[in-house]
Amino acid sequence: MDEKTIALEKIKKTVTENPVVLYMKGTPQFPQCGFSGRAAQVLKGCGVEKFVAVNVLEDQGAYEYLKFYADFPTFPQCYIGGELVGGSDIMLDLYQQGELQKLIAAAGR
Repeated sequence: MDEKTIALEKIKKTVTENPVVLYMKGTPQFPQCGFSGRAAQVLKGCGVEKFVAVNVLEDQGAYEYLKFYADFPTFPQCYIGGELVGGSDIMLDLYQQGELQKLIAAAGR
């Protein structure tokens, strides 16, 4: 298997086996961009204390190939219940409408 196939399979496994996954620049404790920090804070605002956070600055496969997985070119990317929700702006909008909380509840968090 080539590098792209391996990376895409790893991404698929991560997003399908975990209720909430955030691909971000940095970590929730030490975000490396404002958008990633805001996305992590939105999840915490929904009461999600534990979620899988993948630092794309340290995971080259995720950084290079995640854009092909969901045809979404920017970071952060939030997946809930195996589905792409979007980046920090979309997450914040859904949170303010009360919809993000429903998605998280439906995913079992």
